[in-house]
Formats: sequence, C-alpha cells, structure tokens
Amino acid sequence: MATETCPWCSAPRAAGATCPRCGANYAKAELIKAQGRAAIMEKPVAAVIAGPDDQAVDDPLLEWKLCVAAIPAALGLGVVFHLLTPGLQRIFFGMPVHELGHAVTAWLCGYFAIPTLWKTLIPESRGFVAPALLAGALVYLMVRAWRAEKPGYVALLGVVLLVQAIGTLYISESTAEMLFTFGGDGMGMVLAAALMASFFFGKRTQLYKGWLRWGFLVIGAAAFVDMFGTWWVAQYNVDVIPFGENEGSGLSDPMKLLEDYGWPTKTMVRRYVLVGVASLLGLAAVYAWGVLRARKKRGAL
Repeated sequence: MATETCPWCSAPRAAGATCPRCGANYAKAELIKAQGRAAIMEKPVAAVIAGPDDQAVDDPLLEWKLCVAAIPAALGLGVVFHLLTPGLQRIFFGMPVHELGHAVTAWLCGYFAIPTLWKTLIPESRGFVAPALLAGALVYLMVRAWRAEKPGYVALLGVVLLVQAIGTLYISESTAEMLFTFGGDGMGMVLAAALMASFFFGKRTQLYKGWLRWGFLVIGAAAFVDMFGTWWVAQYNVDVIPFGENEGSGLSDPMKLLEDYGWPTKTMVRRYVLVGVASLLGLAAVYAWGVLRARKKRGAL
C-alpha cells in the first residue's frame, strides 16, 4: 500500500507520479526501498535520485554548451560594444544598473531609495519602514529557502541580512552617504555580475523557460564592462574619470568622493578596481560550478 509521504525525502505525497520536492518517482522509489538498489537497473535509479533541475533541462548537451560559451561570449561582446559606442552602452545598460547600485546600497544602510534612469532619490535621513520591510522580506525568503532545503540560499540571505543590520544600526549617516555614493559603480558591478551569474540558476522558473536569463546576461555583461572598463583604464589615464557635475543632479559621484569625503584619486580608482575584480572572481566561481554541473548532467545521459 502506498505511503502518505515520499519514500526518499519524506515530504507529503502529492497527487502526481513524482515528488515535487526531490523529483523521485513514487513507484520506483518504493520498489527500491523494498528490494534494494541492487535489484534496480542503473537508468531507473538515476531517474529516481535526480534533482528537479535535471528534469527541467530538455537537452543537457545543448545546455552544457550554452553554459560554457554564454558568459565569455557576452563579456566579449560587451567589450566590443564598449570600444565602438561607449556612450550608448552607458545610457542603455550602465546607467540603469548604476542607479540600482545606489539604491541597493542605500537600502542596506537603512534608507528608502527610488532609482530612476538618471538619478536615485534618497532622503537625507534614515527611516524605520524601509529597513523593516527589507529585513522582513529577507527573513521570509530565508524561511522559504529553509523549507525548500536550500542551505546555500539560507546562508547567502543571512549574510545580506547581517550586512543590512550593520549598515542600518551601526554605521553613521555620513558614512552611509559615502557608501551609497560609492555604490553607484561599486554595488553596480556586483549587481551586474549577479545578473550574469543568474544564467545558471532557476531551471524550473520563468527565468530559464523564457528569455529572462538571456536578457539578464546581456544587461549584466554590458553594464559590467561599462563600469569596470572605465575604472580599469583610469589606472593609467585619470582623464576617463567622470569628474564634474551631472546635469540637474549636482556633483558626479567621483567628484563627491573627492571633495566631500576626501578620497584621493588613486585610492578611489583602486577601490573601484578591487570591487570589480572581486565581482569577476565571484562570477568565475559560479561559472566553474555551473559548467561542471552541466557537464555532469550531460555525462549522465
């Protein structure tokens, strides 16, 4: 007689033939539990123990090829775009992610912020509602990840929650303002790398099934090259740094960091480059993991 829970993960049994949590086929799993693994052919066992992402990919061989080529190709195209039309790249890709970088940094520091295409609206002082909402959302996502048995997501969200707590409760408002000024290109490069890294996740979501993964990849690569390219070249040519004023929004970020917060130009450049390199290293780690996982699933065919 069939049990009320999944034979593999003990989740409540669903109406279908497979478990929505672990992907196990109920009938095959019960047979293995009753007769032992040795009595089952290798192919069915592989199907039973496969995770949800395995069944979500229709063509594992094509997916492996895409995982190998997508990010290097997108970054290469981003470099070509940057060399040919840096202004257009900045307008359509760099600036939206740049302004989102300001906003995310402000949110993590306890400020309510609204990013627009050319300017991020941030009040002069912290509030209570915005940080409470953000903390509540992070805790909710952590609970969801815990119930889905995703400890990696729980740990990542926990780190973000800790950063928010430090940024909101510990640092001063003047330091927070300095951070979200730096966060335009600083956090922007982190977000751009995260957009590219999202290519390897969400196989059962619309991110993978639709065109979002490709859109995020293109936006992330173009935005990252736009921001990182400027500061990389600034190591040898400071004339590329956008000192001066932004039309209608006062001093530019580098000018604020230089005049309001006393950052020497070399220090500013070095900090932006370090953030960019760290973002690339994080992306490289995700890329290696994603390619190896896709290769493993291709080899399981």
